[in-house]
Amino acid sequence: MGHMTVVKINAITVPADSGDELARRFAARAGAVDSQDGFEGFELLKPTDERTTWLVVTRWRDEAAFQAWLHSPAFGHGHRSAAERGGGGAPGPVGVSSELWSYEIAGGPAG
Repeated sequence: MGHMTVVKINAITVPADSGDELARRFAARAGAVDSQDGFEGFELLKPTDERTTWLVVTRWRDEAAFQAWLHSPAFGHGHRSAAERGGGGAPGPVGVSSELWSYEIAGGPAG
């Protein structure tokens, strides 16, 4: 029996004019998670209809791997801005709201 990949979807609702900023910030910190044990990849999904909710989809070997990342120093560091790390104030969050959805892959090509 293979492991069950867990999928974490961070649904971030952003003002219509802030999506590019979200993408920029995301790109700036995307490398932080690459070396995390159990991390299997991510996509940043941009809405192409009238929605304003972007989806950050990350895939993990198991729930424990995701929890280890949540509690890792790299996670906290990656989610602070460069300005904060430099001692300045925090810029406002891009998103007006966000929620975390948790899924597992229930079907698809056997792999």
